[in-house]
This record gives sequence, C-alpha cells and structure tokens, in this order.
Amino acid sequence: MARSTRITRLESFSAAHRLFKAELSDEENFRLFGPCSNPGGHGHNYRLAVTVRGSIEPDSGMVLNLKTLHDLIQTSILDKVDHRNLNLEVDFLTGVQPTTENLARAFFDELEPRLPTGRLWRVLVQETDKNSAEYGED
Repeated sequence: MARSTRITRLESFSAAHRLFKAELSDEENFRLFGPCSNPGGHGHNYRLAVTVRGSIEPDSGMVLNLKTLHDLIQTSILDKVDHRNLNLEVDFLTGVQPTTENLARAFFDELEPRLPTGRLWRVLVQETDKNSAEYGED
C-alpha cells in the first residue's frame, strides 16, 4: 500500500443561493427543495476544507506550503464566492444548481489544475453545522 501525507487548509465564506428549477412553480420547487427554494434566496456561512496529498519535500519538510494553498483557494474560490449570490454572480457556477454537493465538485474542479505541487485529494463544503458534502479521490 502506497503512503502519502495529507494536509488540509480550512477557510470560510458567506454566500446566498436559491435551489430551484425555473420550469417549476414555486409550489413544485418547494416540494423538491423545501425552504431552500425561497424565491428571495437565503444565505449560509460556509466552511471549506481543502486537502492535498503527496510526498513531503525534503528541503521544506512540507507537502505544500499552506500559505500557497491559502492563496490559491483565495484567488480561485473565495474571491469569487464570498458575499455573492451563487446563482447569479459566480462564473464557474453558471447553470449549476448550487447544492452543497455541486459546490464541492465545482470547487474541486477549479482548484485541481492550479495546484503547483501535490495532488488535490478532497474538497469538503460544510453548509450548516449538520450538513456537508465532500468531493474527491476515493
């Protein structure tokens, strides 16, 4: 079994969204998405955990400098989603239902090609204290 080291950077952001399908009535959307389909939208204080895995570099003693990882998350994700409406204002979420599951996948897809070293292993998005989704390697 191959071994690797994993490091995780924790971040947070606030954003609004609405879960709905335009072709459905407000009543049908409520049946499908519950109160998350509120026509005025609603907001969350999200938590984001990004985990990278790889070998520990002999010179630095790190898989990836956590400051580098923070900067990457900041420019690729947080600058685009923090205090935004996820349905209307985020280019890489256009046409994506902004569920927690879809956010985790979209964030992974935004980050993976930008990593200078290591390998993106997992992105976890926590929407509430009780709800989260993760996307990544099995």
